Amino acid sequence: MEIEVVKHLADATSTTTFILLQNTSSNTTVPPTSTQHQLLQLTDTTAPAAIALAFLSPLALATAIVNGAVMAAICSTKKLHLPANYLICSLAFTDFLVAALVMPPAALYVASGAWRLGAAACEAWLSVDMTCCTCSILHLCAIALDRYWAVTKAAAEYARRKSARRVALMIAAAWLVSVFISLPPLFWRRRTGLTTVTVDDGEDGRQCAIRHDHVGYTVYSTLGAFYVPMAVILVLYRGIYRAARTLYQKRGSSSRNRRNLGSQSSVDRCRGQPPQPPQPPQPPPPPRAFCVSDAALTTVDTLRAGMCSSSDGELTEGRSQQGCALRRERKAAGILGLILGAFVLCWLPFFLKELLVGLRLAQPSPRVSDVLAWLGYANSLVNPLLYTSFNDDFKLAFRKLLRRKEHA
Repeated sequence: MEIEVVKHLADATSTTTFILLQNTSSNTTVPPTSTQHQLLQLTDTTAPAAIALAFLSPLALATAIVNGAVMAAICSTKKLHLPANYLICSLAFTDFLVAALVMPPAALYVASGAWRLGAAACEAWLSVDMTCCTCSILHLCAIALDRYWAVTKAAAEYARRKSARRVALMIAAAWLVSVFISLPPLFWRRRTGLTTVTVDDGEDGRQCAIRHDHVGYTVYSTLGAFYVPMAVILVLYRGIYRAARTLYQKRGSSSRNRRNLGSQSSVDRCRGQPPQPPQPPQPPPPPRAFCVSDAALTTVDTLRAGMCSSSDGELTEGRSQQGCALRRERKAAGILGLILGAFVLCWLPFFLKELLVGLRLAQPSPRVSDVLAWLGYANSLVNPLLYTSFNDDFKLAFRKLLRRKEHA
């Protein structure tokens, strides 16, 4: 029986090879051999892999550079050596670990379509991924708590609370909780296969992923890593906004009262009435105000944030004062909405998918899972931009770093 082999060879721009074995006498297809089967398994993956690496590699590099710049700015600028900024520095360090240890293997994994680094590397990568990403989210929760104390507590009490030791305890607690969330799979993997390298069809089919065999652990990990911190952050930022709005209203009310007292004194002098005896001086309010120009929502040692001044330095009156307070409230709401929106947009889809998969309610494709995971990784790039770009002290520190680099 005569067998004709028809080959369609790939051109210079494609790696795909098609082989068709056909019986010319009976027009029936001959089953391919093992070698031919391997050739048929070849797919054109060069272009998608190049596109994935071209997009994901700069994202990882930019995340590492931006977070490294934040750490360098805080460490080299004495004005930024404040306990509140230590939390920002620790967040930047955590996000830098995500960029250095988590994102490069993830980019290689997505580009190649298979895990090629071995089972031990897979387990280490998954553990570091869970720990660092969870710790980054818990840092956001700690920063929200610190900002809430800054706005709602008296200056003396907040100064006592914001000691470097208390900040260190908050950072240590964030890492400890993250380790406890990511640790159970390391003990269960041998007995239940919760965290393993899944081999499908030969070496090219290796997949590195967390199996959702334990519904209890899935609920426990998603609650501890995201849903509980998200609820805490929402409650705290709601309290921050309400406290800021109340502060603005008090500043405006006190300004109107001072103007009314000045007008009444002028009228009394015109009428010939003796002036009222001076009131005993009141202790000045603590130099603390809510600064909406700082995305980290820090306190500042000035009352200027609570006032609106005209060009000649006098306080504006009536509707102008109310309009200024309204603009401040809108600005504060915009900044808070930006922080919360970026956090929820980056992480909610991923953790919603994790919970649905763990509860056997959904089974997304690997591509969808990769997109949602990288959306969460992108939060490590967004964090330093949001928490420093609105702060004038950080802007000045970044300019100094750039000048030093140019001189060097």
